[in-house]
Amino acid sequence: MEVIISNTKQDLGTKAAQRGAELIRKAILENGKANIIVATGASQFEMLSELVKEDIDWSLITAFHLDEYIGISENHPASFRKYLKERFVDIVSPKEFIYVDGSEDPYAECIRLGKLIGKHPIDVAFVGIGENSHLAFNDPPADFETEEAYLVVNLDEDCLRQQLGEGWFPTINDVPKQAISMSIKQIMKSKAIICSVPDERKATAVYNTLNSEISPQCPASIMRNHPETMLFLDKASASKIEGAT
Repeated sequence: MEVIISNTKQDLGTKAAQRGAELIRKAILENGKANIIVATGASQFEMLSELVKEDIDWSLITAFHLDEYIGISENHPASFRKYLKERFVDIVSPKEFIYVDGSEDPYAECIRLGKLIGKHPIDVAFVGIGENSHLAFNDPPADFETEEAYLVVNLDEDCLRQQLGEGWFPTINDVPKQAISMSIKQIMKSKAIICSVPDERKATAVYNTLNSEISPQCPASIMRNHPETMLFLDKASASKIEGAT
């Protein structure tokens, strides 16, 4: 795992977007197209705002949505579909964007998404990690073994509190208790992973990701087994790494 530490989260976002764009352009050059995964949440604000400015032929890009709450509409303020439509899809107009829809039958949606992503080997996955070290919505202990591409998952208390703390919901009781998440194995199939993690509140998760035993108790630690993972940090999120500040 390559670790890149920036002075600010804006610099983090710029560097992550630039590296991701280079990988996308390389895939287009080699294959005439590219397939990517796009994440949401506060950690992705700066990266996405820079990625949409990059010189990429988005008409050659198929993009997959990483995760979504179960039981909320696409117009809900916390909807990740809404987030990505406004911050990414409507700006760059990719060839195809495969949204995760958790508003009706989540198990049927997992099957639908699994069939689609199985036809699109992923070149670049843009992800973050949670305060509890989750990867996508795979909270600890995460399922490292399932071959299913998308899963219905239960959100743990730490995850619920993070969603509340980021301002997506008015009270913790309003945060959905379940979500559809891309699985760990599916994320790890990506040729490259760009992981953007700003802010001091993620410092412990970053430390554990880099130093704990690779295990389902620290889901993000699995990325250390990936041959091309780049972890982009700012000074705050890297503050518990020895020698980083």
